[in-house]
Amino acid sequence: MAERNNQVDFYDPNSWSLIKHLDIPHAGVNHAEFSPDGKTMIASCEFSGYLVRINLDTMELTGSLNIGGKPVDLKLSPDGSVVYNANETRDGISIVDWQSPEMKEVQFIPTGDGTHGLYPSRNGKQLYITNRLGGSISILDFATNQIVDEWSTGGPNESSPDMGGVSTDGTQFWISGRYNSEVYVIDTRTGDLITTIDVGKGPHGLAYFPQPGRFSMGHTGNYR
Repeated sequence: MAERNNQVDFYDPNSWSLIKHLDIPHAGVNHAEFSPDGKTMIASCEFSGYLVRINLDTMELTGSLNIGGKPVDLKLSPDGSVVYNANETRDGISIVDWQSPEMKEVQFIPTGDGTHGLYPSRNGKQLYITNRLGGSISILDFATNQIVDEWSTGGPNESSPDMGGVSTDGTQFWISGRYNSEVYVIDTRTGDLITTIDVGKGPHGLAYFPQPGRFSMGHTGNYR
C-alpha cells in the first residue's frame, strides 16, 4: 500500500521486482482484506471516505463505494459474504456487500468514538472493535450483528486502544494505546483489563506472535 502516492504496488514475491503500480483515484489507500479465494482485495481509502475493490488476477479496480467518514480497518465475516469496515469519524462499523457489481453498505452499527481496529475472536464467533477515542472495545456477535458487550481500557482521554492482536489460545487481546504511550492486555473471557504496559510515544501497530494460519494478511500479524 503506497498510501502517500495513492497507489497499490504489486511485486513478484520471488525477485521483488515491480510488476505494476495501480493508481487509486481516492486518497489514503491503507487497510485491506482479501476474499476467501485470494482473488479479490477490498481496501479502505481513509482520507477520502471510499472503499475500493481490486481484482488481483488482472490488478485492476472493479468497484468502489463512497462510504463517507474515515474508513479504516476491514475484516470479512466468517462466511466471507460481507466485509466489516471500521469508520473512525462515523464512530461505528459498516457491513458491506463487497460482491455485488456495485458495492453497497447494508447496515451501519454505532460502536464508540474513533472506531479503528477489527479483530475476530479465536473461535470466530465475535468481533473485537477498538474505539480509539472512546477508550473502549465493543464486542459484536457475528451471528446476530449485535453489540453484546463493551470492555474499557480506561475510558476517553485515559486510553486509546488502536491496533493489536489476539493471543494464540484466544484468552488475551493485546492492543496498542496510540495516544497514551501504552499497551493494554484484556482477558477475553471476562473483559477485564489485565495490565497496562508503558511503552514509547505513539504506538500504532502491535503484532502478537506466533499466530495460526498459513497466509499473512499484512498489517499487524494477521494470518489466515
